Amino acid sequence: MEPVIMQPELDLWELPPVDHRDRVVAKSEDRVAWIRARSRGVTATDVARLSSERALQSVLQDKLLGSGFGGNAFTDHGRAREPEIARWVRAKHRIEPSSTLFHAHGEPFHLATPDGVAVHDGVVVLSEIKTTGHAWKSIPRSYLRQVWWQQYVLGAERTLVVWEQHQDFVPLPGEPRFQWVERDDNQIHTLVVLASRLLDALRR
Repeated sequence: MEPVIMQPELDLWELPPVDHRDRVVAKSEDRVAWIRARSRGVTATDVARLSSERALQSVLQDKLLGSGFGGNAFTDHGRAREPEIARWVRAKHRIEPSSTLFHAHGEPFHLATPDGVAVHDGVVVLSEIKTTGHAWKSIPRSYLRQVWWQQYVLGAERTLVVWEQHQDFVPLPGEPRFQWVERDDNQIHTLVVLASRLLDALRR
């Protein structure tokens, strides 16, 4: 009889992450559940603002008391243009539009709603859509924080950031501009630490 070789058990930390499709918190169609979940966790929108200690305190106050911001002409324009830009992203880059709220592996209150999600050759890729009234020399830092956080939450390796410039809310001629942003685990670690501090403060 051949000897039985016992395979060592995996440590908990070595277990593969749960597929992002099994980590759905809410869909935007269920607006009440979507808003309630976002209010209890840290989202990419929150993390985009976490640039300093003072910013962390400002986000904390908004989470506790509400920001009072209900949108403006720029956000209204962005919401109106997003579906059209998302169709372009799907046609050109095979990334499907998404409005689903996901949580990170092992962190039910670390949340993100990327504008697009796809799996290419076994690798999760995302898209993030923006509209702007100004020409960008580079992607604004706040948006990069948002992208890195989304990559962390979904386990993605890269994100297609797509932006469309407009003048007086009329899109400029031509296709949107885009740039791939690769995952940066050093930046992600910094954001996770800040987000954990924010959650700790919310629970006091």
